[in-house]
Amino acid sequence: MENEKKNKISWTRFIPLLVIIILMVIAWFTPLRDLVTFDNLKTNRNLLIGYVQKHFFLTSLIYIVLYIIMVALSIPGAALLSLIGGFLFMQPLSTIYVVVGATIGASIIFLAARTAFGEFLKKKAGALLHKMEEGFRENAISYMFFLRLVPLFPFWLVNLAPAFFGVGLFTFVWTTFLGIIPGSFVFTQAGSGLGAILDTEGEFSIGAIFNWQIRIALIALGIFALIPVVIKKIRKRMQEKK
Repeated sequence: MENEKKNKISWTRFIPLLVIIILMVIAWFTPLRDLVTFDNLKTNRNLLIGYVQKHFFLTSLIYIVLYIIMVALSIPGAALLSLIGGFLFMQPLSTIYVVVGATIGASIIFLAARTAFGEFLKKKAGALLHKMEEGFRENAISYMFFLRLVPLFPFWLVNLAPAFFGVGLFTFVWTTFLGIIPGSFVFTQAGSGLGAILDTEGEFSIGAIFNWQIRIALIALGIFALIPVVIKKIRKRMQEKK
């Protein structure tokens, strides 16, 4: 009887993650993944602007919910959706909408992964994983800021890694919220100029917006976030030598 109860508990842990995976598959193999495209924006530009003007609150809510879904299901197009947010909504609302949507979406996938694999990884983890988990536990804030600020890692990966390394939900949420503000502002601010590109039929490129100058600036911020970790390690080594 006890074994049956344990098995039921272990299986129920995976339900949130299984639901997300099923929804991911549906999104990838249906027209949903092509919903947010530059061509769709071109075609429906006036319709979207008119709808925002007439139903501002509802449009804002729909935009945030759509962002949550795209992030939680890791559907491609979040970067373009950020640009569209900048095109449709003024600053700082566009940045706030992106940050709120991305944070909630990231928290959903974080909780699903932690619920499903948290205990399993603790039991099966090797020495290296335990060391990484210890590092995250000791310097979770600095590590989280680094991962959020540096645009070298996929957003979905940064949502999963902390779940495997013992980062608390509160720490994950507030560091994600603050850490993605610079990048979100860059994209939404760039999106405010999409109208000019649409008017001139110019070529659109996310790479041109998120250029190396922007990336270097964000990497510098990420390195700055790691300074407390470096200082802590230096102090620890000095104390060990004494």
